[in-house]
Amino acid sequence: MEDTSKPRRPLDGIRVLDFTRFLAGPYLTRALAVMGADVIKVERPPHGDEQRGHPHFLQGQSGYFLQQNHDKRGVCMDLKRPEGQAVARDLAAASDVVVENFRPGVMARMGLDYPALSALNPRLVYCSVSSFGQDGPYAQRPGYGIIADALSGALHITGFPDQPPPIIRMPVADTLTGIHGVAAVCAALYAREKTGEGQHIDIALLDCMFSLHEYAIQEYLLSGGEVEATRVGSGLPGSVPYGVFAGRDGCLVLGAPSDQNWAQVCRAMGRPELATDPRYASNAQRSRHRDEVYRLVQDWVMASPSIADALRRLEEAGAPCARVQTIREVVHDPQIAARGMIVEMEHPTAGKVRLPNLPFHFSKADVSPRRPAPLLGQHNHEVLREVLGYSEEQVASLKRAGVLYAASTT
Repeated sequence: MEDTSKPRRPLDGIRVLDFTRFLAGPYLTRALAVMGADVIKVERPPHGDEQRGHPHFLQGQSGYFLQQNHDKRGVCMDLKRPEGQAVARDLAAASDVVVENFRPGVMARMGLDYPALSALNPRLVYCSVSSFGQDGPYAQRPGYGIIADALSGALHITGFPDQPPPIIRMPVADTLTGIHGVAAVCAALYAREKTGEGQHIDIALLDCMFSLHEYAIQEYLLSGGEVEATRVGSGLPGSVPYGVFAGRDGCLVLGAPSDQNWAQVCRAMGRPELATDPRYASNAQRSRHRDEVYRLVQDWVMASPSIADALRRLEEAGAPCARVQTIREVVHDPQIAARGMIVEMEHPTAGKVRLPNLPFHFSKADVSPRRPAPLLGQHNHEVLREVLGYSEEQVASLKRAGVLYAASTT
């Protein structure tokens, strides 16, 4: 039964025209969609968003696409043709927000850049997502998340010093950029309420990854270049102990940067005297003797009968710790279930779909997913008739001309 005690979603009444593909842009617009915005995703014929070809597949549908595009309506039209560009301009005139993640200059060549669309709709908030931003010497370079990982220095400080840096197996650059875009779009919508005017937002993967540095950049700048972070393995150099420790049947992580936390770890290890040992009594001293501290903890973890036993002792002492979980384990974690972080929806061709949820929990709004990702061109007719008021003949004419496209299943 629907919970009617929760009122409208935060962004109900906001329409978003979504020209994005891959991940950063779709993640951004997905978040706006679950918060209530009417997101109209525009795809190009004949294959649509490149995500549609990305495994894993369920009944021919890409899980990658299903995850990042649920709660959106989908239209598919040829933006290289003047008729398609005209439809896009009409949609922009009827929208509050446009989000695009083409390389700088592409939207301008189609007459769909911010100057062109804001002339039609001065209240329009227009968000451009790109690898390097709209200006600067790298603006025209192609890029993906891994490029931002490398250029930002994130890869340089990840891994072990005697090995090449490993790739980051979660798309941090893309999702970080997406969520920064959500914040910027919401801020621009709030500003519009006071000024009556929209504005252009320029957000880049490289900028977002650079801003993520919590210590490496500032310590380099504040030291005049004398301190430069490097790869140090599975622990942080300035917070000791704070890292990954291997046991007989798995690994655990331990976060004990404060002296209180260190005392808790010492009690768990059965070595309370180490908490007051002058070599280890403060984080500054532990940092000077980092290798010794890590060796003490590592030896204790490995000597424990199991990771579960070591975790039990650490938890009883109050030390922050956790098992390094496999994907199977995290999917079945009771905390994940309690937080509603796996959602289920019914897709017209894939059937029952279970996917990771977004982490928004509002006390006065239900932001659980409402609809699955659209089939290619699924809402062509609905959007052009409902949003633009096009006649049946106008829609049919665009379809006959090949401007509108829909997958055969629709």
